[in-house]
Amino acid sequence: MYAIVEIAGHQFKVEKDQKVFVNRLSTEEGKKVSFDNVLLIGDGNNVTLGAPAIDGAQVSAKVLKHLKGDKVIVFKKKRRKGYRVKNGHRQSLTEIVIESIVASGAKKAAPKKETKKAEPKVEAKAAAPKAEKAAPKKAAPKKATGKADDLKKIEGIGPKIASTLVEAGIATFADLAKAKPEAISEIIAGVRGNHVTDTWPAQAKLAADGKWDELKKWQDELDGGKA
Repeated sequence: MYAIVEIAGHQFKVEKDQKVFVNRLSTEEGKKVSFDNVLLIGDGNNVTLGAPAIDGAQVSAKVLKHLKGDKVIVFKKKRRKGYRVKNGHRQSLTEIVIESIVASGAKKAAPKKETKKAEPKVEAKAAAPKAEKAAPKKAAPKKATGKADDLKKIEGIGPKIASTLVEAGIATFADLAKAKPEAISEIIAGVRGNHVTDTWPAQAKLAADGKWDELKKWQDELDGGKA
């Protein structure tokens, strides 16, 4: 029996007695932990799908140890500006061992029924009533035309982080200026690299106010977003 389960924001295909490295869990070493967001369970030729998760299914595991992954080198460079930053990052991980996969109460997805095409009905001709005026079509609602700011102008923000922030609803300098550094760190937790977000709201405030000269002078003193 195997299962596909979501653990700490990532999906894993696991089996009993399998050891898995996942993002750092808050559970202490030696303690048991369970995950109920099971997306799929396979047992031989029987496969049970969730919609999106399977009701009653659960994967139980035991925390073996907490550790750090291999070092990843992050190098940033800006052309013609003399800007080079080299950082090392080691991802915090947790090693767990799968103890059991429980599928009790799981509901199998019902097979889709084939729908027959309805035959057009032939209506008997009746006395032609007075033609009714066609109702005017309602105009489609206009979409918001607000444009996102180029968040990459903030020191320490690259294309990947910029797109991640936009997906989280932070699309303008004003939005970023209102956000707290802790909240920003949580949003970009999945982006590789050692990112320091302490100065990002303050930089965004200067950009939102149009104080570009003051922002550029400050950025020349920053090192990868760090003061």
